[in-house]
Amino acid sequence: MAVQGDLLAKEARDVAIDLVLDSKAEREGLSPIDEQLLRKDLHTRLTGFGFLQDYLDDETIEEVWVNQPGELWFAKSGQHFRETVNFSADELLTLVERMIRVSGRRLDRSSPFIDAQLESGFRLHAVIPDVTRRHLSLNIRKFSNRVLTLDSLVTMGVLSKPAADFLVTELKAGANLMISGATQAGKTTLLTALLSSLDVTERVVSVEDTFELRCLLPDWVALQTRPESIEGKYGIDLRRLVREALRMRPTRMVVGEVRGAEALDMLIAMNSGIPAMCTVHANSSDEALNKLLTLPLLAGGNISNEFLAELIRSSMKLFVHCSRAANGLRSVTSIKRMADGKQLQLEEVSL
Repeated sequence: MAVQGDLLAKEARDVAIDLVLDSKAEREGLSPIDEQLLRKDLHTRLTGFGFLQDYLDDETIEEVWVNQPGELWFAKSGQHFRETVNFSADELLTLVERMIRVSGRRLDRSSPFIDAQLESGFRLHAVIPDVTRRHLSLNIRKFSNRVLTLDSLVTMGVLSKPAADFLVTELKAGANLMISGATQAGKTTLLTALLSSLDVTERVVSVEDTFELRCLLPDWVALQTRPESIEGKYGIDLRRLVREALRMRPTRMVVGEVRGAEALDMLIAMNSGIPAMCTVHANSSDEALNKLLTLPLLAGGNISNEFLAELIRSSMKLFVHCSRAANGLRSVTSIKRMADGKQLQLEEVSL
């Protein structure tokens, strides 16, 4: 029934476009070129994402965002660009509502933020007034379905061949790994490449707020969180997903991004013998380690610093830091491991 509905909707849109073109051609005598341009514009408005479509189709553009009507920003080759685009606040809101419809999530006064995945795999984030000062704020981060392998990253200069070989060897031996870096530093790209370099016998279960990871391994289950309903029910957070993942017989667990109390559940899983990989927003590997000492405290309860330090020391092994230069080039700038001894500190790996 869904397929039939989609076909009927497409036929209805095609008929509407033909009617508009016939009427306009009769009144204004459109040339073939004008008719082609008008058809493309109408098709984009009815089936695509309006004024955003060209930016979403451009594979060189990494992210698109809107701060206010009439202007559009985008990131390309590590640089930010601004263009004047003709659209109103109502057009923007209507477009966003259309984009998030398939996600089943809402954007209204009771839920002024939304983080959703589009059918293309792109991630959409939007915020509405009065959380924003005046206008709806929209960000769309684009993700390629193409998975870059470790060999590709080595060729691109993201990391050296010895570093790649070292990480794969350690991961296959069961090491737990955390990748740190700023936004757009290449954390997820590296995590995906490392994940796909593992043995095909691995059973991977990944948990994320929104689906971003890709994996070439055949036995892979991807889970994502779900916000609460308008009644405050049915929400599923990362802590719940980590616990559910442990019941799915994983040989490797992946947490897309650690940012809250789920850090405690992840560390306990690691300590129980389930190898895990994760990313975290941090300016260095040492800061990532400090986050591991604080994020689990958000779980509440009587969690002592001594307990956390021992849990981390016995669980975590490798810390990889990714950076992005001013020219947009990404690279692995540090690989550290947990140092031996009672002190909780990291030491640089010599390769």
